[in-house]
Amino acid sequence: MTPSRHPPHQTRARAAGALLAALAVALPAAPAHAVNATHTTVVGVQPAAWTPHALDGTVYRILQIGSRVYLAGSFTKVRNADSTAQLARPRLVAIDATTGRIDTTFNPAVNGTVKALAASADGRSLYLGGAFTTVGGVAAPRVARVDAVTGARVAGFAPAVLNNQVNDMRLVGDRLVVGGAFQTVGGVTRRALAALNATTGAADASVDLRLDGPRVTSSGVTAPVKVEALDVSADGRRLVFVGNFSSVAGQARHQLAVANLTGAVATLSGWSTIRYQPQCSRNTPTYLRGVDISPDGTWFVAVTTGAAFPGTLCDTASRFEFGAETAGAQPTWANYTGGDTLLSVAITGAAVYVGGHQRWLDNPQGRDSAGPGAVSRPGIGAIHPTTGRALAWNPTKDRGVGTAELYATDRGLWVGSDTVTVAGEYHARVAFLPLP
Repeated sequence: MTPSRHPPHQTRARAAGALLAALAVALPAAPAHAVNATHTTVVGVQPAAWTPHALDGTVYRILQIGSRVYLAGSFTKVRNADSTAQLARPRLVAIDATTGRIDTTFNPAVNGTVKALAASADGRSLYLGGAFTTVGGVAAPRVARVDAVTGARVAGFAPAVLNNQVNDMRLVGDRLVVGGAFQTVGGVTRRALAALNATTGAADASVDLRLDGPRVTSSGVTAPVKVEALDVSADGRRLVFVGNFSSVAGQARHQLAVANLTGAVATLSGWSTIRYQPQCSRNTPTYLRGVDISPDGTWFVAVTTGAAFPGTLCDTASRFEFGAETAGAQPTWANYTGGDTLLSVAITGAAVYVGGHQRWLDNPQGRDSAGPGAVSRPGIGAIHPTTGRALAWNPTKDRGVGTAELYATDRGLWVGSDTVTVAGEYHARVAFLPLP
């Protein structure tokens, strides 16, 4: 058969496209971008009516790529806002970012909880991490890469086996940085924090910070070394991570550490704080639950559980400056719930949003009660970035285990949890609060 012929301008365009593709391969990968968008004002208190409902489990992670928003968690069934028809979408579903309609084309079929998502550099696929072992019926040991449109496995990505779950991840250049409860990667000891090659999934030895020292409470309660949450600055230079450890790279680091990602090998920063060394609850060896870096990359906020203990940072949201890489860092401010857990945090510039099963903010003297000055902020609240005081914003939500995810886009704030009511309305496990 005679090959088809193309007009000269098409041939030139294709040649140019091929050249650009070759250049794209040769150029270094772009740095990671901050997860949360920058806002100039606080989002509204009235949720959008069009968001779908997750009918069981918990929404742990939310991510937007282009016109799609992905919801991940432990749920198995979902339905559109204006329908009673239930759809089986185990643990990962795509929806339209504007209308909230469930995308029936995307169906990766994950067999266990998904707790982490990251977009590929080209936006055509996404990485997922969690407790699952198969995706689409094929072995996928806690990490996978799927097509952003169909959910099909991406060919050529065969991740090194992690022996326990992933809790969080970020793409930084050609490295997929993962944190969780795993102790080995590809059969090699790599406790709680590691990197995989973003193209092949092979273990990448460039992130080997040797986390150690699982904490033990006065009553003897302990748990394996793990990372609960992590974040990377927008310029890809800094990594902050929190979890159950007492040392990193042979240096004392109590539950929170900062690393530098500027070189070929990740190195421990000299920045450190001892504020998370004290024990909180006798039943909780590690009490940090979430962390987020500011859009400008100069500070971050960590949130905790652990019950109310005077003089500690238990049950707080606390702002820290990166500043000089020295020891002894103290929080710029700490906002206390008075004895209730915070699980999630998102910094947008206009506000520091926090979520959990808290009843109050501005409550440093509360002991499972509303102390002097406490303000009611059930399940979700907002804190002034500079003063550390609660903002007036108060949509309210039912508390449950707590708000597991807060994710800001350029249009507003997504909320993921295990509960079904926001601002007095039915929004099962996911809600969207638009910017005014």
